Amino acid sequence: MERPAWAPRSIDISVPSVSRMYDYYLGGSHNFEVDREAARRAMEFMPGLPKIMQANRAFMRRAVRFAAAEGIGQFLDVGSGIPTFGNVHEVAQAARPGARVVYVDHDPVAVAHSRAVLQGNDDAGVVAADLLKPQEILRSAEVERLIDLNRPVALLLVAILHFVEDEDDPYGAVRELTEALAPGSMLVLTHASYEGIPLPPERAGGAVDVYEDIRNPLIMRSREEIARFFEGYDMVEPGLVAMPRWRPDTAPEDEDPYAFSGFAGVGRTA
Repeated sequence: MERPAWAPRSIDISVPSVSRMYDYYLGGSHNFEVDREAARRAMEFMPGLPKIMQANRAFMRRAVRFAAAEGIGQFLDVGSGIPTFGNVHEVAQAARPGARVVYVDHDPVAVAHSRAVLQGNDDAGVVAADLLKPQEILRSAEVERLIDLNRPVALLLVAILHFVEDEDDPYGAVRELTEALAPGSMLVLTHASYEGIPLPPERAGGAVDVYEDIRNPLIMRSREEIARFFEGYDMVEPGLVAMPRWRPDTAPEDEDPYAFSGFAGVGRTA
């Protein structure tokens, strides 16, 4: 397999990446055949995966605009993925000029492309770090340069927590991050679940098995388990709901049935 010029030398292009599979679902071009093959295998079981990813991105944009309208001018996007249309910094800075954004990801392709996209934007930066190492994120040079932890921050954990197994203590990692944030901060979160998928669980489970096969297990948590991530936060109306039902711009009834897979919510500290 020929290595594209944009692919960092450090990555193994023969191994699928969930970040690059996500890029493929969204119609992006920064993925390899191995990623596309894995994504197509998952779509054999769950053909609506691209619709789920589109609903996820649409929710993220609405939540960022909401946070900006509520006076938040700092955004920390952990597990940000490969840049695509409607990135957090584009939405936040359009809604609130001067808003500051830090992207965090551990995928080298995502980090490299984020840096390229952000060239010349002094109010946005990227950190190569892992959600499971919160202190590396909080003490990074870019967070220290751009984020004032004494002022409210919108922490985005969008489509990332379902890739963290219980044994790695995702609840502890989220707690460590949120405890570092000032009162008035927000938690913006989406998470996969069998609830809402317009398929029998055993059929959807075939797509989950594909992620297991590529050693990136997809953990499908219940609504109750997902709600636990918001401990210490007051839920913003309408609460933890299917993505199209969170402060929609258009009638949810017009959405594809797959868009209702999983949950989204925004919480705010007092």
